[in-house]
Amino acid sequence: MQKHTFISSVVMVGFLALLVACNSTQSIFKKGVRKFDNGEYDLAIKDLQTAEKANYEVGRANYLIAESYRMSNRFELAVPYYQKALENGITNPEAPFNYAFALKAAGKYSEAAAQLEKFITSNPTNKVAAEKANRELYTLKSIDVIQQKKTFYQVKNLGKLNTPGAEFSPFVKDDDLIFAASRKATVYKTNGMPMTGIYKVKLAENYDETGGDAQIFSPSLFLEGVNEANVTFTKDGKTVVFARGNTGKRKGTADVDLYLSRFASGQWTEPRLIPVSDSASWDGSPAFSRDGRTLYFCSNRPGGVGGIDIYRTNMDASGRFSKPVNMGKDINTPGDEMFPYVGPDAKLYFASDGHPGLGKLDLFVATRSQGVISVENLGSPINSRFDDFGLVFIDDEMKYGFFSSNREGGKGDDDIYFVEDESVGLDSTQLAELEKLPLDDPRRRTIAKPEPPKIVNYYLAGTISSNETPSLPLDSAVVKIYEASADSLIGQGSTKGGGIFGTFPLEEGKDYTLLIEKPGYIAKRESFTMAGRAIPQIFRKKLTMDTTFTVAYKLDRLAINKTFVLENIYYDLDKFNIREDAAVELDKLVQILKDNPTVRIELSSHTDTRASDSYNNKLSQNRAQSAVDYIASKGIEADRLVAKGYGETRLIIKDAKTEEEHQKNRRTEFTILSY
Repeated sequence: MQKHTFISSVVMVGFLALLVACNSTQSIFKKGVRKFDNGEYDLAIKDLQTAEKANYEVGRANYLIAESYRMSNRFELAVPYYQKALENGITNPEAPFNYAFALKAAGKYSEAAAQLEKFITSNPTNKVAAEKANRELYTLKSIDVIQQKKTFYQVKNLGKLNTPGAEFSPFVKDDDLIFAASRKATVYKTNGMPMTGIYKVKLAENYDETGGDAQIFSPSLFLEGVNEANVTFTKDGKTVVFARGNTGKRKGTADVDLYLSRFASGQWTEPRLIPVSDSASWDGSPAFSRDGRTLYFCSNRPGGVGGIDIYRTNMDASGRFSKPVNMGKDINTPGDEMFPYVGPDAKLYFASDGHPGLGKLDLFVATRSQGVISVENLGSPINSRFDDFGLVFIDDEMKYGFFSSNREGGKGDDDIYFVEDESVGLDSTQLAELEKLPLDDPRRRTIAKPEPPKIVNYYLAGTISSNETPSLPLDSAVVKIYEASADSLIGQGSTKGGGIFGTFPLEEGKDYTLLIEKPGYIAKRESFTMAGRAIPQIFRKKLTMDTTFTVAYKLDRLAINKTFVLENIYYDLDKFNIREDAAVELDKLVQILKDNPTVRIELSSHTDTRASDSYNNKLSQNRAQSAVDYIASKGIEADRLVAKGYGETRLIIKDAKTEEEHQKNRRTEFTILSY
């Protein structure tokens, strides 16, 4: 008896130890999630890695670690965690998208392209991300061309200035190099590095030897416990604008704004927030024009092209700013455009991850000629597969300058590099020889006016087939194409042999909707966007060329009791009100019912097993009824809709363990009752 009691006690102690360990791991995981939600990415990584090593929520832990590295601009470190997250069943629709850019940062271009194609074929609802993915596919194809481009730039790390921390955003004023560096006492919880301040150091006689002991630029522009960076000065040097953020007053990127200070009585005045800043957005990277009358800056405020865009505002003699204007789609892309700088040649230099480039951020120059803006990648060795940004020139001849990069071989995180353009000073005969080379010769450097733009005519064609096994081509299906913004019919046709339709002419940058109808099948709408599909100039070999996009769509047969799962219909815990993200998906069902006016449906809601049967039955019925009420409010006749809650009686995964598996059970469906 004593022996059995002893064994039972050992088993109980072991069980309790296991339970305590499990609860401890769960607690650590939850702490990591909270820190991630608060933007404390470096702290979140430590907790989430502990949970991941204990095999707790492996898929989600790896995904949040990857996202933490991405959000703190450490893309390459995110690669193995995205891979493990996807291997462990993470279904976040943007996971392949973010994974692709991490792979690109690691130089794995073909793998990045595969992930982007996976993301695009999933028909993403995020239009900005879809456009960026399409553009990036072209970019990955153009990398070899960019790498082959020969330039006369020579670059050198400022070894006497850079440290294991970050040095970036150089600016030359008088005899000083002014820059941002992570040298404050306070640690920034996002990336685990000291917070950034603005410093200055004297330029060396040999510019590439600049370094030594740096001083704080001005006590007025230096606050402990915040990040400060990116100075720009008016022509007279008496007005400075810079970025200050992460003060804790607002959460995340919204807590970054632009400040202005003036030089008076031998010192810089207390900085004041300038009115062009949007308090709910990230505003940074200011840059004055050469005459000091126009201020360029970057922002992720609503209404932009996507990501971070470049804006401009005019400043009058009294220091008042005009309403900011977006620089438009010639400059801005669905990606990020940052660190603008107006060079001595009056051209706009900037960094971007949306234009075709080698890495995360590449440096570009924009040139306007006869009303046409052309954007040119500055090529290697200024650009690399890492972040390259913040270019400024020292002299008016633009022979010498500085820029920032976190490329391999540096001293630490971001470093400042010296750049010399060895083409400056070549005589006219040497330049003329370069100009004689063909436009597509990689040895040629564009020195005179930019090349004339080449025109592409775009068309859409495709096939229609049945969504069944085996899939059959559908002839005589009617295909109508509408311009989405105006909802105006611009073309119509019928499928012929093999279910083929086309071709419809398309325009760059526009969105379209296709309505496909055939008796005996559910009429269907499909979206097609030209956003991000325009062929970059680097690939246009002729003055005029044609290209046709081919799509393939499937129609579902009309059949009684046929059930369809509505994706992304989520509810808050223990609630049944329709959230905004669910409304977007229900609007698609509203459109289906409008396009199929004789169809009558049952809309059903299902729960997971984590509550009592009676509670789940009531909750699912309320959720189904809320969805029906929403659909009816959009003009669908109530007698065409039946609400039914099934609780946990129709589980897809009966032994669900992970949150992703429980979510599959918490689905919303509709079933055809009659037509």
